[in-house]
Amino acid sequence: MDLKKKTSQLLIGSFLVYALLVATHLGEFWPFSVYPMFSQAGRPWNRSLVRDVDANMISSDDLWKEVKLGDLPGEPVPMVPLGISQNDMANMVSKTKVWDSDRVLGLRKLFDKYLDEKIFLVFKAHGEKVDNEEEPVSVKFTPFILLSADTTIFNPNLDIQFK
Repeated sequence: MDLKKKTSQLLIGSFLVYALLVATHLGEFWPFSVYPMFSQAGRPWNRSLVRDVDANMISSDDLWKEVKLGDLPGEPVPMVPLGISQNDMANMVSKTKVWDSDRVLGLRKLFDKYLDEKIFLVFKAHGEKVDNEEEPVSVKFTPFILLSADTTIFNPNLDIQFK
């Protein structure tokens, strides 16, 4: 076998393996996942954020309503001091299609040592480009799950699959 044919087979094999890895990892595989500004530029995006809310909010009718950035309830909860990776948190919340008890316990465990004193409301954030010259990017925050010491409540208005 000549060098040209071996090189062609090696390149084709490498591209096939890479395509298989990208396809099985939801389109994110190194090196492109490291640079989402290149791989996902202009596409809608999903993230998550956590707010420390007051106990009085739990019974509020507005608790599960979608809000804009300026209307988020409670105080922001920074992830780094808690030792939580923001990207891991966002991926867990936005990419989990079916929630089972292990997933819920995993999410609770992230905040476990703070839930005796605090009530956390986890939001899904969805952003996308819109045709509006004044606000070209729309970001909506949807309450996803409420976590307290003895309570885990998913947003009843969302279509969440449980196993």
